[in-house]
Amino acid sequence: QVQLVESGGGLVQAGGSLRLSCAASGSGFSFNVMSWYRQAPGKQRELVATITRGGSTSYAGSVKGRFTISRDNAKNTVYLQMNSLKLEDTAVYYCYAAKYPNYEYWGQGTQVTVSS
Repeated sequence: QVQLVESGGGLVQAGGSLRLSCAASGSGFSFNVMSWYRQAPGKQRELVATITRGGSTSYAGSVKGRFTISRDNAKNTVYLQMNSLKLEDTAVYYCYAAKYPNYEYWGQGTQVTVSS
């Protein structure tokens, strides 16, 4: 069974940086798409960034220019580099991976808290 294991969350001051990692285990195949979502208190879950197997990326407007998504296909791992963090970035961040056409997986979520 595929498991997505996240790391790198924590507490950081506004203006600081943090890097999240998500490694897929138990899979004998690479994923077509890997993404990061987040959910803040009282808000719906939103897509933050996504990357294809070929390296094409897209970002939510609120993070574009500050966050960078990347992946290591050999390790089946996706990263999210977060710079210039703001209070509004505080949320639970979730890793997502999909193998077309029939399989998708979610990580357990990791808390990111930005303080003033």
